[in-house]
Amino acid sequence: MIKDDKKLVTKIRELKKKRNAIILVHNYQLPEVQDIADFRGDSLELSRIAAKTEAKVIVFCGVYFMAETASILSPDKLVIMPDVSAGCPMANMMNAADLRKLKLQHPGAVAVGYVNTSAAVKAELDYCCTSTNAVAVVNALRQEKEIIFVPDKYLADYVSKQSGRKLISWHGYCPTHVKILPEDLKREKNFHPQAKVMVHPECLASVVALADAVLSTSQMAKYAKEDPAREFIIGTESGLIYRLKQDNPDKEFYLASERAVCPNMKRTTQEKVLWALEELADEVKVSEEIRKKARLAIERMLKII
Repeated sequence: MIKDDKKLVTKIRELKKKRNAIILVHNYQLPEVQDIADFRGDSLELSRIAAKTEAKVIVFCGVYFMAETASILSPDKLVIMPDVSAGCPMANMMNAADLRKLKLQHPGAVAVGYVNTSAAVKAELDYCCTSTNAVAVVNALRQEKEIIFVPDKYLADYVSKQSGRKLISWHGYCPTHVKILPEDLKREKNFHPQAKVMVHPECLASVVALADAVLSTSQMAKYAKEDPAREFIIGTESGLIYRLKQDNPDKEFYLASERAVCPNMKRTTQEKVLWALEELADEVKVSEEIRKKARLAIERMLKII
């Protein structure tokens, strides 16, 4: 752990038990926060765990849209964030009005949206998707003439190439992943010629083209365990390296770019988790009208995968 504060961790564990709470931590969070997690994973993986758990309180250590997704799937639970101001710039690049306008411009098109969107945007979608299953969702829509895919233009490009479908995309992107450049991979490959290159599909197309594997964070964790390679170059947010090293102590992992740090993902600390459990704040609650519509898009996705 970054902070050797055993008393703080003990207090968190005691309060967690008292509150009947579960701590869900995204793969990009600080090591000290990952250390107190009941479960680590990607956004939808964690929300599905939230829906299945018998805990009454969900402490979601991630960014706002993730806690919203947990609230959509778990309306009977109290979903709180240690830092409610931790947002996702990509999710904020499209609002519900933007999507409604895009749908009007393409009547009859099926709207597919990345989980990295607000609950209000999800309520306007026909299907939700994740970086893990985006290609599978689009492939399942073979009968549809037009497909809108929002908000990430780089994920849309990747899905389009993998599925062979022309997609109507938005101009959103992840400010962290676009900082990873082709020259970063080439430099690391020069230093570590035997290393396998794993990158996230939110990366630039020129970066994706250089990868051995294009994977979501949960897929990267699985791939690193199962692949016989001993060295890996990682093209995603820096936080995943900690988990990869913990899960595979006999392997080496090299971050493609030191610039790949999401400031919002680093806002949560152990202290903030403690305060959230003490005060049961701040709650993330989706209105019933939005929740029902948004859940429909998520459930349609879950039927595909």
